[in-house]
Amino acid sequence: MIDSDGNRYVDFTSGFGVAFVGHRHPEVVEAVKRQADRLLHALGDLHPSDVKIQLLEKLCTRAPWPKARAMLSLSGADAVTAALKTAVMATAKTGVVAFEGSYHGLNYGPLAVSGFAKRFREPFLAQLQSDVHFAAWPSPDLGVEAALKTLPKDWSRIGAVIVEPIQGRAGVRFPPLGFLEALGQACKKNGALLIVDEILTGVGRCGAWWRSVDEGLIPDLVCAGKALGGGLPVSACIGREDVMRAWGDPDREAIHTGTFFGDPLGSAAALATIELIERDELAQRAVDRGKTFATMLRAERLPSVTGVRQAGMMLGLQLEGSMQALRVSRSLLERGYLVLPAGAEADVIQLTPPVTVNDEQLEGFVASLRASLGGR
Repeated sequence: MIDSDGNRYVDFTSGFGVAFVGHRHPEVVEAVKRQADRLLHALGDLHPSDVKIQLLEKLCTRAPWPKARAMLSLSGADAVTAALKTAVMATAKTGVVAFEGSYHGLNYGPLAVSGFAKRFREPFLAQLQSDVHFAAWPSPDLGVEAALKTLPKDWSRIGAVIVEPIQGRAGVRFPPLGFLEALGQACKKNGALLIVDEILTGVGRCGAWWRSVDEGLIPDLVCAGKALGGGLPVSACIGREDVMRAWGDPDREAIHTGTFFGDPLGSAAALATIELIERDELAQRAVDRGKTFATMLRAERLPSVTGVRQAGMMLGLQLEGSMQALRVSRSLLERGYLVLPAGAEADVIQLTPPVTVNDEQLEGFVASLRASLGGR
């Protein structure tokens, strides 16, 4: 990437996780150009474009259930909003269980269930859904049973639980093995739907189409975004057919829609991106590239790095001391690399490079990281 002053950077954030297949992948660009020559805008749900219908059908074939339905939107927060609404329609219960450290977006619905930072919610508390229970996010060494004890005792008002398979913004935090599956069982026992936020972790990023399914969980609703559009704003809420039927038959005006949801350009880009990931087996490439990257980082024994967490092309470098990620990310920027600080204490460097990153770029990054950390 090149900035307005002509400085050159290698993007190890892939645009907040969006450019999984790389920035301006030629096949995605070509698909958008072709669609621009055909149709820029259609009438959403009233008269959808052919590419929107094709994308919905494609997403449903990638769902973890035999029969599925999907709703398209623009941002990850839009997809979470659709999932939260679906849970209310299906259960008639408005209560939600979320997790400390979670991040689901900053629109009102998602903001109410985001536990990453109170400062995001505090100015708007009076306008936010109040019936939210924040359970503790379990550390990897905490037993599953101990983690489940922080769930609410009374589920009578709870219609949904929302969880990230890996907490990204909170510092690439993994749950204990078996926790997600146990969480799903708790939802079934108590009559609540399980919403999995795969906006950052899904669509190949962590080495599988859905990280949660790879971990043994079959959710009720899945939210996708970021990498899905290949660089354009596209997101989706995908659910089991019986759950999505709660919206009723479309014989009247839609009560959840948006003018640009499933727009032709975004749909064309998403179809091209899915084709790339499937044809070129990019989820498996994420596994291989991610292992290579993590091995390089661990082998360096980098000063001030106490751990390397990795799943596919999603990595977190744990640093000693709060706020250190701010200093290191600034130093890396000066050396030509884009990374993101993460964690409530800004003590983690979050890395989500494109799956197209090559060995030379990885080696250059590791050398610059060592220099930024004060190593020789």
